[in-house]
Amino acid sequence: MEFNPAELGEKEVYKLLSGSVVPRPIAWVSTISEAGVLNLAPYSFFTVASRKPPMLCISVGPGVGEREGTEKDTLVNIRSQKEFVINVVNSKLGNPMMKSSENLPADVNEFEAAGLTPIDSAIVSPKRVKEAPIQMECKLEQIIPLGSDHLIIGQMVHYHIQDQYYLGNYKVNLEKLDPLGRLAGSFSEMKELFQLPKR
Repeated sequence: MEFNPAELGEKEVYKLLSGSVVPRPIAWVSTISEAGVLNLAPYSFFTVASRKPPMLCISVGPGVGEREGTEKDTLVNIRSQKEFVINVVNSKLGNPMMKSSENLPADVNEFEAAGLTPIDSAIVSPKRVKEAPIQMECKLEQIIPLGSDHLIIGQMVHYHIQDQYYLGNYKVNLEKLDPLGRLAGSFSEMKELFQLPKR
């Protein structure tokens, strides 16, 4: 089979992309609104954008369902406050992460809705997820409109890791971390680590 994206609808292209670019890490993005309301939402269009200076990027799509035609609170808050935190999701945080992904009104605190603990950041105003094994504080570098979505690039200005996930020498214990991955409409856990060539 082969497809011409120009001849397909947005949903069909999204299915092909989200089922092919896998597994994707999940950025659990915490922000704060102008009114001081805490917001938390997961995004799997997420990766490292630069090493020096360290930059991370997420792609934020338009609102869906009853919020179709609107901008997501994450985008609105980052554009307004120019700061955010990327919290890393491991498998045991899957359920609260899914709860925070629901289409809740802008005045609802997703930390409370998901039963999570907000804690102060070292540099930025948005709170961190205490339960998350890794939290990366970011300041907005730029927002690039790309078609239906917005690519948000932030410079990492502070990094937090819980002691149990740190091996020393700036290395993360990936086996303990057990990061949650996104696979189209499903999720994956890290079951085995190996080196290539595999024997």
